[in-house]
Amino acid sequence: MLKIENDTTYVVNFWATWCQPCVAELPNFEKINATLKNKKIKVILVSLDMKKQVETALLPFIKRKNLQSEVIFLNDPDANSWIGKVDANWSGAIPATVIYNSQKRQFYERSFTFDELNNEIKQFIN
Repeated sequence: MLKIENDTTYVVNFWATWCQPCVAELPNFEKINATLKNKKIKVILVSLDMKKQVETALLPFIKRKNLQSEVIFLNDPDANSWIGKVDANWSGAIPATVIYNSQKRQFYERSFTFDELNNEIKQFIN
């Protein structure tokens, strides 16, 4: 489903403030966003926090961590319906990431170190 036909590579990470592995890997996505922005890379952080946590947890977290990547709150009462739309093999566990461009798409249901994430992205931009 996630598909845009242009010359940008999208790195879409599904996470939540209550997910420790998600929070631990966020600096890696921020570093990718900062170091590869001139390579037509767009990092999008999709928060799966509950709606009632947006004001009390999500927004303060974004401000406290000074997140520079685009953050989108998945404001859908049936968030589980997105699992199959994102990837047929996704169990729904987070963190999960989709990297795609007009030629290639890859789904990952795992955490990343910076080097691992950088190496995966290089396969899309080289």
